[in-house]
Amino acid sequence: MKKILLLAVTFSLTSCAQVQQTLNQLPQIASQLPAGNVDIASGLKEALNKGITEQVSKLTAVDGFYKNEAVKILMPEELQKVDATLRKVGLSSLADEGIKMLNRAAEDAVKEATPIFVSAVKNMSFTDAKNILLGNDSAATSYLQGSTTTALYGKFNPVIKSSFEKVGADVVWKNIITKYNTIPLVKKVNPDLTDYTTNQALAGVFKMIAVEEKEIRNDISARTTPLLQKVFAMQDGK
Repeated sequence: MKKILLLAVTFSLTSCAQVQQTLNQLPQIASQLPAGNVDIASGLKEALNKGITEQVSKLTAVDGFYKNEAVKILMPEELQKVDATLRKVGLSSLADEGIKMLNRAAEDAVKEATPIFVSAVKNMSFTDAKNILLGNDSAATSYLQGSTTTALYGKFNPVIKSSFEKVGADVVWKNIITKYNTIPLVKKVNPDLTDYTTNQALAGVFKMIAVEEKEIRNDISARTTPLLQKVFAMQDGK
């Protein structure tokens, strides 16, 4: 019996020693594994940075919104009747100027986006990256949308308000709304154009990032670096 107990204790101690040895070796073992995890996270970050650089930056140029039909900001729904009525009474140029002012303000605001996006991309975890890689065509865009919208709105809104003042949009729109409200039998309007333009600018930003993401996912020639090619090849085989 003593021999059996001695053997059991010896076996137990040996097992503990082996477990501890294995735990001690984990960092070394991990360092010998393929760098797939690192590649996936780095590849997704590179793809998002590419979208930010190549698409969002275009929106900050003069006419970046105004002459891009995909994101051009039009009259809000409650002002579409205003637009149509102004044109009927010979005030088309005033209506056009009002629309241009909305887009100019959005172009100004988007300049504030890049640092917020860079921070969100930098903080992306491996789990985020893996889920994005194996997700749908807009998974990366959705990730950015979820992690940056509140911060972007906070940055965009005051810039748009300031831009309205800078380019005289507040005066133009006051003139538009005043003229419209003096037309007999129309329902008077007083929209929050700063909030509307902020939300439209956000929608435009994410729409352009989605364009770039879809291209990288579906067009091999858009994967312009070895890392993008390697990582998105994993997606192709999912």
